[in-house]
Amino acid sequence: MHCPFCRNPDSRVVDSRTADDGSSIRRRRECPACGKRFTTVETASLSVAKRNGVTEPFSRDKIVSGVKKACQGRPVSDDDLALLAQKVEETVRASGQAEINALDVGLAILPHLRDLDEIAYLRFASVYQAFDTLDDFEAAIARLREEDAASARSEASGASD
Repeated sequence: MHCPFCRNPDSRVVDSRTADDGSSIRRRRECPACGKRFTTVETASLSVAKRNGVTEPFSRDKIVSGVKKACQGRPVSDDDLALLAQKVEETVRASGQAEINALDVGLAILPHLRDLDEIAYLRFASVYQAFDTLDDFEAAIARLREEDAASARSEASGASD
């Protein structure tokens, strides 16, 4: 790590702390040449392999911008989208892979988006699950209804215990 003040290529770690969300480490460093202190933040890298073969760093902002299109006109706030992006990143990182396929990122978005807004979920799913016909939409809606009914039944049986 080069000193940002004198460009000395060496530094000494004075203090290390885990960031609030546990996804990064904050290190306080001191330059042995000029004596000045500075802070670095370390995170584990996560790359996304796109269909065209290009690999790029994972970005929550890209998750938000992609999902924002599906949520257009829906009662979803920017805070909701930021939280969704965080949950997706946690899901993807939990896979333990340093590089993940872009399609897998899209599929990781789906369950979190379904919890947020079912219409946005259907819009997004139509792209990532390659809906070709109205039958594909009808089948997805039928699955949503079945899952909602099953969830309601399990809540009702849990309430009667």
